[in-house]
Amino acid sequence: MQKLTNKEEEIMHILWRLKKAFVKDVLAEIKDEKPHYNTLSTIIRNLEEKGYVGYHAFGKTHQYYPIVALEDYRNKFMNSAIKDYFNNSYKNVVSFFAKEEKISIEELKEIIELIENKK
Repeated sequence: MQKLTNKEEEIMHILWRLKKAFVKDVLAEIKDEKPHYNTLSTIIRNLEEKGYVGYHAFGKTHQYYPIVALEDYRNKFMNSAIKDYFNNSYKNVVSFFAKEEKISIEELKEIIELIENKK
């Protein structure tokens, strides 16, 4: 599974949410600076070449849909980020978020409870 660019990830999130869409549907969902239609079409075709999306042809137009599930991409991305940025340590991940005050004590207690209930 190839790494996606930020723009490709943004498009994939739209496709995961919509489940299937034409280029014009994806364009309508982009909140920030909208790319030109042809640029977006090229990005989606690149996603197809990378194996992330498939399509159904309707004449000259295509309806695209995700082939790679969000969960699969999330797992790969998270595992890669934890390996590359946190020395493959989940403790370092949690410590990072605690130091940055991005996680509360209540959330940490919930995580501990989840771990304890798995045993």
